[in-house]
Amino acid sequence: MQILRTVAELRQWSRTHRSAGQSIGLVPTMGALHAGHASLIRAAKSTCHHAAVSIFVNPTQFGPNEDYSRYPRTFSADCALAEAAGATAIFAPSVEDLYPNGADSTFVEVEGLSTRLDGASRPGHFRGVATVVAKLLIAAEPDRAYFGQKDAAQVAVLRRMTADLLLPVEIVVCPIIRDPDGLALSSRNIYLSPTERTQALILSRTIHQIECLAATGERNATKLIESAKKLFATVPQVRIDYIALVDWATLLPVEAAIPGTLFAIAAYVGKTRLIDNTILG
Repeated sequence: MQILRTVAELRQWSRTHRSAGQSIGLVPTMGALHAGHASLIRAAKSTCHHAAVSIFVNPTQFGPNEDYSRYPRTFSADCALAEAAGATAIFAPSVEDLYPNGADSTFVEVEGLSTRLDGASRPGHFRGVATVVAKLLIAAEPDRAYFGQKDAAQVAVLRRMTADLLLPVEIVVCPIIRDPDGLALSSRNIYLSPTERTQALILSRTIHQIECLAATGERNATKLIESAKKLFATVPQVRIDYIALVDWATLLPVEAAIPGTLFAIAAYVGKTRLIDNTILG
């Protein structure tokens, strides 16, 4: 497995393999890799000749009071996990390499979508995500890029961005990976105390309840959301950021859940913000 440190090295690596008729799958990450990331890498390697994993804690997607400085950085362990999962290259650039003229010059912003769900709670977040992913796609020139469904709002933004900018890449969405108790895997789970981790299970329990209600015929969005809020009220230590039923393509609220509707939750467990979702039907 190669370690690539600059955009020039990544581009040369990609073009060498593509000129030989080999396909490239890119897995963009911020490091602190876990089994969820491993599933993305395995998916990339199973459908492409080569899987490249970017490890870059992107400063432009963090707000002023968020956890950029303390976001977990575990590069050696990340490399070991990525290689075991089948990665053939790691791209680990510096901030200066991805933002050569500073992080406040050129941005990519998807109007509308970027201010919904997580974008409403974290102003500027999706502008930072779209910008860095556009840079990675332009640098790596992959055939496919792999993202987890847990970041469903991000997926909607990136699908629109790649379509609008005519980027020749397929966005592949892979299932949420959960611990045996149901908690969706996240790099931020490391912040949870044992008590908070138990409290955090309310997210997956709520997801399961809404799936069951929808499966038995409940379609009314208001009733589904109220049911979710009542369940959350049983764990008052967890503070809801949003509970929403939206169209996955537009992230706009719907009145009735139909197959393909996104049910999404964001909540604070202590100081840690967690997200979870399901695609109903």
